Amino acid sequence: MIAMSGGVDSSVAASLMKDQGFECLGVTMKLFSNEDVGLERDDTCCSAKDTDDARAVAYRMGIPHYVFNFSEDFNKEVIQRFTESWENGRTPNPCIDCNRFIKFEKLLRRARELDCSYLVTGHYARIEREGHRFFLKKALDAAKDQSYFLYSLTQEELARILFPLGNLTKKEVRKIAEMKGFVNAQKRESQDVCFVMDGDYARFVEQYTGRRGESGNFVDSLGNVLGGHKGLIRYTIGQRRGLGIASTRRLYVCGKNERDNTVTLGGEEDLYARLLYAKDLVWTAGEVPRGPLKVGVKTGYRRTERRGTIERVGEDRLRVEFEEPQKMTSPGQAVVFYEGDLVLGGGTISEMKPGLSTTDDINYGEGLA
Repeated sequence: MIAMSGGVDSSVAASLMKDQGFECLGVTMKLFSNEDVGLERDDTCCSAKDTDDARAVAYRMGIPHYVFNFSEDFNKEVIQRFTESWENGRTPNPCIDCNRFIKFEKLLRRARELDCSYLVTGHYARIEREGHRFFLKKALDAAKDQSYFLYSLTQEELARILFPLGNLTKKEVRKIAEMKGFVNAQKRESQDVCFVMDGDYARFVEQYTGRRGESGNFVDSLGNVLGGHKGLIRYTIGQRRGLGIASTRRLYVCGKNERDNTVTLGGEEDLYARLLYAKDLVWTAGEVPRGPLKVGVKTGYRRTERRGTIERVGEDRLRVEFEEPQKMTSPGQAVVFYEGDLVLGGGTISEMKPGLSTTDDINYGEGLA
């Protein structure tokens, strides 16, 4: 079963599998209707045009194509999680939730029902097997590597998944698509969250929930009121623009507290931290670390991997201490751990402790975002 989004990557993945002699069928997931999420245009990800492109490529290759309606699941597992996180002061990553709960849970289940041996996607990552264990690794094209989004894959799922593009560059993929005569060979990539227009997350949350963000106070690190904000959903860690606060220095969002509805502002120097805590842990490589372990740490898809030490401090709680201070990342985002090219596992950032100290004498709790 080939998950075909209508883009060039999944189309080439399907072609490569067919060229290897596999019996293939292409499937496109219907995740939402534009009118359901307030979109008026038809050029978004998962649009009718994307479905037409996927069907055209499948027809050209001579393989069957189906459309599966997962809109109810997508609404529950992705959109509702997204809006609830924003309203609770966190900055979610819906692409990871979509991979975890839709593409590699619901779609794998459907593949089993249709007696398909494997599920294939156009992700840039590699899966290698050693004995009875499966290992998720970075793609050879570092600029396109998507292993960060895939850390939640389990051993059982990795055994049933294939990533044919893991050893290719994007340029090579487009060249294959052109040689095959695919209609989407030069189709541009979608950059924004598929169900949010123009990246205006606050507008989407208010429209979807019917609730406006509650105004509150901007404060400094000592709790002094600096002015008023327009709702927690309009701000994220590191944000500088759109604050509406007059100051002799540049101010950044350094924290959000859902309990008292405040947004903490500070200078760029206040954005750095040495400690991070994570929850909802998944150990992709199938092995839970028994003690402190030095690893590579990524706190965002576009962020540079940094060195740090991870240590379990609870059944589902992990402490990360960076070797060098790092710019803070918003709770709700994913943190992923690497050993070279190997994905060890990852989780969801629950809190970061601002400042350069590595002591744990202050409990910031879940309210800090």
